[in-house]
Amino acid sequence: MDYTDLYIDGEWRKGTERFDVINPATEEVLASVASADIADADAALDAAERAMAEWAARKPRERSEVLRRAWELMTDRLDHFAHLITLENGKARADAIGEATYAAEFFRWFAEEAVRADGLITHAPASGARIVVQHKPAGLAVLITPWNYPAAMGTRKIAPALAAGCGVVIKPASETPLTMLALMPLLEEAGVPKGLVNVLPSKKTGALVDHMLHDPRVRVVSFTGSTGVGRKLLKSAADQVLKPAMELGGNAPVLVLKDADMDTAIEGTMLAKMRNLGEACTAANRIYVHESLADDFTRRLSARMSALKVGDGTDPSVDVGPLVNAETRDKVAEFVSDALAKGAKLECGGTVPNGPGFFYPPTVISNVPETADCVHDEIFGPVAAIQTFADEDDAIRRANATEYGLVAYVFSADFKRAMQVCERLDYGMVGLNRGLVSDPAAPFGGTKQSGLGREGGHEGMLEFMETQYISAEW
Repeated sequence: MDYTDLYIDGEWRKGTERFDVINPATEEVLASVASADIADADAALDAAERAMAEWAARKPRERSEVLRRAWELMTDRLDHFAHLITLENGKARADAIGEATYAAEFFRWFAEEAVRADGLITHAPASGARIVVQHKPAGLAVLITPWNYPAAMGTRKIAPALAAGCGVVIKPASETPLTMLALMPLLEEAGVPKGLVNVLPSKKTGALVDHMLHDPRVRVVSFTGSTGVGRKLLKSAADQVLKPAMELGGNAPVLVLKDADMDTAIEGTMLAKMRNLGEACTAANRIYVHESLADDFTRRLSARMSALKVGDGTDPSVDVGPLVNAETRDKVAEFVSDALAKGAKLECGGTVPNGPGFFYPPTVISNVPETADCVHDEIFGPVAAIQTFADEDDAIRRANATEYGLVAYVFSADFKRAMQVCERLDYGMVGLNRGLVSDPAAPFGGTKQSGLGREGGHEGMLEFMETQYISAEW
């Protein structure tokens, strides 16, 4: 691998320690990567502070053109990034290309948003003074990304931060740091100034991030990951009263209503469940099917899942690659065993294959009881857990009965009825008759313990800006 060192102030630094990145399909070492320490974090913040002073002063159009160029360059190199994503994350070729395309699009979207930090001038009704409102760069941002989308979770944070005028330090997941490191030469080529973006892979994540969150120059922390880790980061962020952007866990329900079109429901559920092998906070986790459709739905979904080819994602004929590590695979297997022990029925899959790699087959389990662990926690793997309902109100109640509120999916041929159901779901996002909600132009985020703030859309850039109000008379 070409880029395996720390990226600080536009330079590659060896660091004092290193750690191995494993190919989840072969369990072989892909690369030895530098592990950042506290001194490296300080150097990265110093660099970001220097670079931000000049970057924030640039005209919005100048920042926009740099981001636009980054989109063009990444779009030209989708195959390269997709291959790297597959090697370190394991996802199949089609999923990897999809992620690389999605990741690049954040540069284009926020290139457009960079020139639209619109303010306001109005007349105060009571005092007669003028109210002038503008948005300014918030300050240095610490970005912490997960392993399930090595490219997209980084660009979804870097692009709006740069559009807003902020300097950043990004800490990629230690399982998948290579994609983000490989992005840095592209950003240099696009015109991103030296020091504005710094990448610190590390096996000492907790201490490293906590140190940066207590640096007074840091004003924003943006994190994608589990709710448990998010709670810890919020506690650290409270000491400096940082702006938090938190995209946390999910437990996405799918509601297949009595009048759903079966073809649409199956296609949408497959996408919601199997995109990224189910290793996504947006992945379908609890599938509620009206009892009149349950047998047909289960049969057809099982046939589709059974037909998927499992193997090394570098083979373009493969549909399903390995899970990211042994811990994730074993947790998925435990969810299935627990559900079966409590009365669920195995429709397909369910057996860990022999040989190297962290593989788990596409699996369908039906008659899943409410007591099953997979109903209350993210499966994060290729397992479809089906439950039935007779009463629509009961299905909505069960769908909402979780501390999470990221995304839900509804399938119904009656648009008015479906919209009424969507509005009753306590989720930040709802996919109506489709299994994909993620879009750079839309505000991505959840309610309850699925997070704070939004990524993407117009709101995504405002997470990295402060609103300033000036009272004046003229």
